[in-house]
Amino acid sequence: MTNDIIILPLVVHLFFSIVLMFFWNKVDFQKIFSVVANFIALLVAIWVFIFVYNNGTQVVQSGNWEAPFGIVFVGDMLAATLVLLTAIAGFAVSIFSTISVIRARLRFGYFSVFHFLLLGLNGAFLTGDIFNLYVWFEIIIISSFVLISIGGEKNQLEGAVKYFALNFFASMIFLTALGVLYGLVGTLNMADISLKIAEVQNRNLVEISAVLFLVGFGIKSAIFPLYFWLPASYHTPPSAVSAIFAGLLTKVGVYALIRVFTLIYGGEGFLSILLLTLAIMTIFSGGVGAIIQNNMKKVFMYFIICHIGFMIGGLALFTEVAMAGVIFYLIHDIIIKTNLFLISGLIYRIKGTTNMKKLGGLYANYPKLSLLLAIPLFSLIGIPPLSGYWPKISLILASFNAEEYWFFGALIFGSLITLIVIAKLWSEVFWKDQPKINFPEKFIYFDQLRIGQKFTFIFPIAFLTFVTLYIGFGAEHIQQLSQRIASELINNELYIDAVLKR
Repeated sequence: MTNDIIILPLVVHLFFSIVLMFFWNKVDFQKIFSVVANFIALLVAIWVFIFVYNNGTQVVQSGNWEAPFGIVFVGDMLAATLVLLTAIAGFAVSIFSTISVIRARLRFGYFSVFHFLLLGLNGAFLTGDIFNLYVWFEIIIISSFVLISIGGEKNQLEGAVKYFALNFFASMIFLTALGVLYGLVGTLNMADISLKIAEVQNRNLVEISAVLFLVGFGIKSAIFPLYFWLPASYHTPPSAVSAIFAGLLTKVGVYALIRVFTLIYGGEGFLSILLLTLAIMTIFSGGVGAIIQNNMKKVFMYFIICHIGFMIGGLALFTEVAMAGVIFYLIHDIIIKTNLFLISGLIYRIKGTTNMKKLGGLYANYPKLSLLLAIPLFSLIGIPPLSGYWPKISLILASFNAEEYWFFGALIFGSLITLIVIAKLWSEVFWKDQPKINFPEKFIYFDQLRIGQKFTFIFPIAFLTFVTLYIGFGAEHIQQLSQRIASELINNELYIDAVLKR
C-alpha cells in the first residue's frame, strides 16, 4: 500500500530544524519551540504507528519512480515502532535539555541540530534503499558529532574525536560492503536485493559482503570487539545528549543488523555462529566493564554494551520466538537507557558528581524521588513484572529450543551482573550516608532551583518511567506487537510484495 503519511516524521523534524536556525540567539524561544515541536512529532509518530498497525506495510516511491529504480520509504511495523520510540525519547530529552544544558551551549544551535539528529534516525528506520541507509547514517554521525562537541571542553573534544574516527571508519566499511553487494546484484533496493542475492552463484563473495556489513554495523552498535569508542565518548557530553545517544544511536546499528540480516542474509548459516559468538563475548565484556566502574555514567555505558549482546544473540538464533524477544528487548532498552542517563543528570544536579564513592544519602534526603528512580533501575535488572523481565523469557526459551546453552549461560551471566552492579549502585548512591567531601562551590544545586525548574528535571524521567511501567504491566500488548514484527521479519514476503508490488 502507498500512503505519504509515513514520511511525515521526516518532514516534521526537517521543518522544525530549519525554523530553529532563524532564531539562533533566542534561546528561550528555542526551548519552548523545540518542546512543542517534539510533542507534535510524538503525535505524528503515534498517528503513523496506528495507521501502519491497522493497514499494514506502507510504501512511498519518491518522485513516482517505481521500485527498484527509485528511492523508496517503507513503513512496516518495525519501522513504525522505532519511529514512535524515537519520538518518545526525543520528547523527554528535549524537555530535559531546556533545564540541564547551559545557555552557552544552546546558543550554538543545539536544538536545531537535535532535530536534525532525530530526522536522521527516522530516515534510517524508514528507508527501503540500502545506499540511503548509508546517507541517513552520515546525517546521524554529523549531527551527533556536533552535539558531542558543543561546549569545546577538552574531554568533550577528545571523546568527539574518538567517536567520529571510529564511526567514520565504520561508514567506510559500510560503503565498501555496499560496493561489493551492488557488484553482486546490481540493485540497492533492499527488497530487490533480497530476491536477487539468492541467485548469486559465488557464495563466498556473498559471505564477504555479509561480514563487511557486520563489521560496519557492529562498530555502530558497539558489539565485541568493536565497542571501545563508546565508553570513551558517551560520558563526555551533557546528560541530555548522552541520553539520546544511549537510547537510540547504538540501537540504529542494531536495527540495521536486524533489517539486513533478516531481509538479505537470512539464509546464510555461517552468520548465526559468528553472531552468536560475538553476542556472548559482548555480554561478557560489557558485564565485566560495568562491575569495575565507580562512575555511574560509565556503569550505564557498559550496560549498553552488555545488553546489546542480548539482542544480537537473539538475532543469531533467527527463530520467531527469539526475534520476538529481540524486538521486545529493543523496545524496553531504548526507553530504559534513555531514562538512566537522564537519571544520572538529575543526580549530578543534586550532588554535583556522578562518582559513586562520593555519593550517598539520596534516599534519606529524597525518599519519594528515590522510589521513582528505583523503577527504571529495577526494570533494567528485569525484576518481574517490570519491562526487562519479559523479553528475557523469550530469549531463554529460544536458546533452549535451539540448544544454544552457551548463549543461555551468557543471558544468565548478564542478568546476574546487572543485578549485582545495580545493587551496588543503589547501596552506594541511595542507602549509605553521604561521605564528607568538598563539593563544587560555583554550582547551582537542585535544592537551589525554583519549583518549575525542579519539575522540568523530574517530568521527563517520570514520563519515561510511566512508559516503562506500561511496557512491563502491559506486556501482553508489547508481546503481541513483538510477535507480529518477528513474524514479518522471518517471513519477509509481505515486505517484498509491498515494495515491489508483486
